[in-house]
Amino acid sequence: MQPAAEDSPLGKASEYIATYTPSLLFPIPRAAKWAELGLSAETLPYQGVDFWNCFELSWLLPSGKPVVAMGEFAIPVDSPNIIESKSFKLYLNSLNQSVFATPDELVSVLTADLSAAAGKPVAVRVRSLAEVTAEGVSAAPGVCIDHLDVTISNYAHPQPELLRCDRQRVVEESLHSHLLKSNCPVTGQPDWGTLVVQYQGAALDHASLLAYLVSFRQHADFHEQCVERIFLDLLRLLKPLHLTVYARYVRRGGLDINPYRSTESVAADNRRLVRQ
Repeated sequence: MQPAAEDSPLGKASEYIATYTPSLLFPIPRAAKWAELGLSAETLPYQGVDFWNCFELSWLLPSGKPVVAMGEFAIPVDSPNIIESKSFKLYLNSLNQSVFATPDELVSVLTADLSAAAGKPVAVRVRSLAEVTAEGVSAAPGVCIDHLDVTISNYAHPQPELLRCDRQRVVEESLHSHLLKSNCPVTGQPDWGTLVVQYQGAALDHASLLAYLVSFRQHADFHEQCVERIFLDLLRLLKPLHLTVYARYVRRGGLDINPYRSTESVAADNRRLVRQ
């Protein structure tokens, strides 16, 4: 029997274990959510990655002195499993009183454990605060559509019927909105994000895109599935030459999740936005 999100540590009181415990990781199969969208592992119409960034990564040197750093974890979009976010945090906290002689030693352990949980190789980087500081804060690309006037009153479920396009015009453009919000399907807690759409195809009506994104406001689903739903709805509407959809979500519990989905093999930008 496959584990369900309801069986995970989400929404439950949890003991914080401060020594290395890889068994804390809780994988959730993607297959059920793919099936809801009419997909399977063999029919995914996108490539991509889920970037997780850890702002609370710490461990001990052999001398007992602690180290703080930032972790970046790139989980393949076609991995059999996602990793439930609270279990991920609990696992990372289990490193706090664990000894690793070098960052490379830690990376090796993280890579092995996270790849085993995801079911495919996970790329891991451990970066110093100086390195991340030098990288700076990024801005979402393209035109922000948040100033547009839209009227909407139904927020329970995404409404792809709101989307409109002009098939007489083919454009190439990048759009973004900071108004994406959905809810965790287990705890009901809000998930806030910035959504970016980059495409070449029939001209998308910007106001209709904004109304559609706002319709996610009370929708309950994980970050990855929200982005996949948006990608598929736009793919069906626009029939584009290329399409990339990604979201930069605000962190919770020291972790942010950033799903990227694209028809192309793209080099995803993992620089943080101002709200992250």
